[in-house]
Amino acid sequence: MPEGIKNKILELVKEYYYKTYKKLPYNKVPVSGKVYDEKELQNIVEAALEGWWTEGKWCSIFEEKLKNFLNIDFALLVNSGSSANFIAIKTLTSIKLGDRKIKPGDEVITVAAGFPTTVNPIIEVGAIPVFVDVELGTYNAIVEQIQEAVSPKTKAIFLAHTLGNPFDVKAIKEICEDYNLWLIEDNCDALGSKYDGRYTGTFGDLATLSFYPAHHITTAEGGAVLTNDPQLYRIARSIRDWGRDCWCPTGKDNTCGRRFSWQLGKLPYGYDHKYIYSEIGYNLKMTDLQAAIGVAQMDKLGYFIKKRKENFEYLYNKLKEFEDYFILPKATENSEPSWFGFLLTIKDSSNINRTKFMQYLNDNGIGTRLLFGGNLIKQPYFVDYGIKYKQIRNLENTDIVMNNTFWIGVYPALEKGHLDYVYEVFKKYLDGVE
Repeated sequence: MPEGIKNKILELVKEYYYKTYKKLPYNKVPVSGKVYDEKELQNIVEAALEGWWTEGKWCSIFEEKLKNFLNIDFALLVNSGSSANFIAIKTLTSIKLGDRKIKPGDEVITVAAGFPTTVNPIIEVGAIPVFVDVELGTYNAIVEQIQEAVSPKTKAIFLAHTLGNPFDVKAIKEICEDYNLWLIEDNCDALGSKYDGRYTGTFGDLATLSFYPAHHITTAEGGAVLTNDPQLYRIARSIRDWGRDCWCPTGKDNTCGRRFSWQLGKLPYGYDHKYIYSEIGYNLKMTDLQAAIGVAQMDKLGYFIKKRKENFEYLYNKLKEFEDYFILPKATENSEPSWFGFLLTIKDSSNINRTKFMQYLNDNGIGTRLLFGGNLIKQPYFVDYGIKYKQIRNLENTDIVMNNTFWIGVYPALEKGHLDYVYEVFKKYLDGVE
């Protein structure tokens, strides 16, 4: 396509954006949402015009931007954060890892107060999730219970940084080192968070990201697997790419220079390396159309993180007045969260009914969410399918989260006017609570 025509199209896309953009009114406060401008639209149109569409140059650019931002060696783009979590734990089942590989019946320590796709991959590979309780306020795993949960069958710890608040990385890394355990960081809600001055998602053997529209950046649907380990990267990439042994990029042939010179498994010598499969794999790749959006989003990430932190601090100072009613969120020691949301737990001493209060907030334009699955072992699928698990103690705080906790938004589209409105709505309701 002639360059001049393409440029005209991209200019029209820019014009379209500015003629259709509408500012969010102060009495509408979603918990999350996409924040973008004409650049995302121009990128996806440009990628479409190029006609490649599947994994290609835009994916490569996006991966490089992620690696440079996080200062990590490998970033593997996938089609969702859930797929990223699945690939991460599936990677640890590879025969290439010898005695350290996760086998059916092995145990993986995690929490029940979270999103199901942190836990479901553990179940899918035949391992047993071992649930520990969480702290109220940080909503992250209680370290002492993780220590208590370790058994001869334990192979890994798989934890999310809850709503952007880092878990106690130092203590949990020490447990992993003491017992030779794998660590997977579910960093889907925490892109841009730091622990001890270093970005989360860079501490674990593997880590994951989500680019669903609610998250810190978006590609509509998408995610990534992160690692500094070249062997784990190679395995993860194979699982993402049908399980193939070949490591050629999409559209390339014979990167190894031995395409017709391999003999693997019981295949005949010279069998085309592009069709040799060394892992049980799938097609979980991201498209170039999605990655083109991500490339533009990465240029805004620094601003997004700053705005989330500012919104959280402003809202915290406004809602501190209501500490008699709520447990307010608190950052983990030695951390700088890039907050995904603002968590509140209703105190038992208050007379607030969570369902009625959330309904009131929603009726007044303020979006709310629960802390995802609350207590996953009480979810229908856990009960109905008879899923095997272990738990440490009684998960008392997890049940409090299930019954009393919810969160509201701090995402970058929100301004002080939105947060002032949140305060006013809270105050009006609480003034009527005896």
